Amino acid sequence: MAMLEIENLSVNYGGIQAVQSLSLSVQQGEVVTLIGANGAGKSTTLRAISRIVNARQGRIIFNGEDISRLAPHEVVRRGVAHCPEGRRVLTRQSVYDNLLLGAYIRKDTAGIKADIELQFKRFPRLYERRNQLAGTLSGGEQQMLAIARALMSRPRLLLLDEPSLGLAPLIVREIFNIIRELHAEGVTILLVEQNASLALQHADRGYVLEAGTLTISGKASDLLNDERIRRAYLG
Repeated sequence: MAMLEIENLSVNYGGIQAVQSLSLSVQQGEVVTLIGANGAGKSTTLRAISRIVNARQGRIIFNGEDISRLAPHEVVRRGVAHCPEGRRVLTRQSVYDNLLLGAYIRKDTAGIKADIELQFKRFPRLYERRNQLAGTLSGGEQQMLAIARALMSRPRLLLLDEPSLGLAPLIVREIFNIIRELHAEGVTILLVEQNASLALQHADRGYVLEAGTLTISGKASDLLNDERIRRAYLG
């Protein structure tokens, strides 16, 4: 049984159909990427999984449970964490407090403290800036904080939306090194990423969305060598 199964998902924004009859799956321990042009429905798919937006039809099954009608905080409790596009850190709170707030569903004080230390080891720059307001961090540092904050809920599935957006190439490399490390640790990731080549290099499998519809899927290595993908997304 897949960790995540999406069955016939459709999402509308007003009269616009953002996602249409989408079905996909993510197995435990995989990195799966969604690629496609801007407006293809990639971010909407992640928002539907985390229940930030409502689906018009379809089912979202996580670990065998239909979570399609749960409140967003209940989805987090089930083990899904969403690191959104644009990072959305709490700019007037310190780095440390952002991490604490990432663990809001948890009550294990000692475990939370240990996990904050773990994030500081994973992201040494966050440790250096632990008392700074998050709004004073660079874009790359805010992205690191957003990922670390999402990990504080101890998710079984991490939804990453455009982690490289607006970042310098050197910082993008750092972020994807972190994604590679998380993959090696067994974290299951569903990744939306504008840099299709980089996403496919770090994923096990991929799905291509066009105008809200799934058009191509397969092993990431196969998609990297698919002439259709190369022409449309890889340059």
